[in-house]
Amino acid sequence: MPRGQDSRRYHICPECRLLFVHPGDHPEANEEKERYLLHNNGIQYPGYVRFLKQAIDPTLPYLAPKSRGLDYGCGPVPTLSLLMQSKGHTCLDYDPFFFPKLPTGPFDYLFATEAAEHFFYPGAEFTRIGSLLKPGGILTLMTVFWHHTDDLLQNFYFRDPSHVVFYHPDTLDRIQHLYGFSRLYCDNKRVVILKKK
Repeated sequence: MPRGQDSRRYHICPECRLLFVHPGDHPEANEEKERYLLHNNGIQYPGYVRFLKQAIDPTLPYLAPKSRGLDYGCGPVPTLSLLMQSKGHTCLDYDPFFFPKLPTGPFDYLFATEAAEHFFYPGAEFTRIGSLLKPGGILTLMTVFWHHTDDLLQNFYFRDPSHVVFYHPDTLDRIQHLYGFSRLYCDNKRVVILKKK
């Protein structure tokens, strides 16, 4: 795929349609961190809470009472973990920049909300995520799925310099196959819920 309007080089996997930015065009760590600090995240922001509930609400019916989970890529201000705690679940926080000590699993559930598009090496990340979940554990991903290349580079989500990998529905099929998941739910827009086999 040629350079887009943001000047980055893009590639598409011919097998699973994973769209990814050329590694030479990845942001530097300090640029990435500064970008995250611009976000208005926190439980005091009703809009952000509503945004996270797009992932939380469809996940809750799949969780046993008092489940133990992880917010994988929680950002500088953990919010999802507080919302899960308010529902009677334990939820720990991990973020490579802000909470870099990875809690010990295995977990009953794991959320990666607005995190998967930042994975420089998705294969390594999904391998680690799988190792953190118990058999039968629930993985909820929230990221914008792409369907057609025509408008990719017109959408702000795909031009965000910290977003380096984008998932097509075919990519989700491949993730399930490679990493041992079955699909429980997908809204075909941004939320998919998977169960570890």
